[in-house]
Amino acid sequence: MTPKATLPVAPAASAHCDAPKDVYAAACPCRDMLDLLANKWSALALGALEPGPRRFGALRARLQGVSPKVLTHTLRRLEEHGLVDREVFAEVPLRVEYRLTELGRDACAPLAHLRTWVERNIDRFPAP
Repeated sequence: MTPKATLPVAPAASAHCDAPKDVYAAACPCRDMLDLLANKWSALALGALEPGPRRFGALRARLQGVSPKVLTHTLRRLEEHGLVDREVFAEVPLRVEYRLTELGRDACAPLAHLRTWVERNIDRFPAP
């Protein structure tokens, strides 16, 4: 049996870099975070977690119209980016809760302003 050749692996892209941050630059790591936070379901999920930890079913009930698949994907992305913590309780049946991290709480302030602005100004927008 011959050993398999291994290809060099590039280091994972880091959200932290020494270059100046410019969200308008294609290579800026800020873009990934902006994409995540500008997503409707991400912004709403973070807002739904502001009062405190919630289980998946409670989040899904609060976020009317979200499918289980989309909510699962959204929560995974928020967790990967350090905005949400997922805690599994060894109970029968299994219980899972989601809660904001400190970074997630920080992100909630500008998102809350945006949600409030939209609610206050929705009548000013032309009907689709």
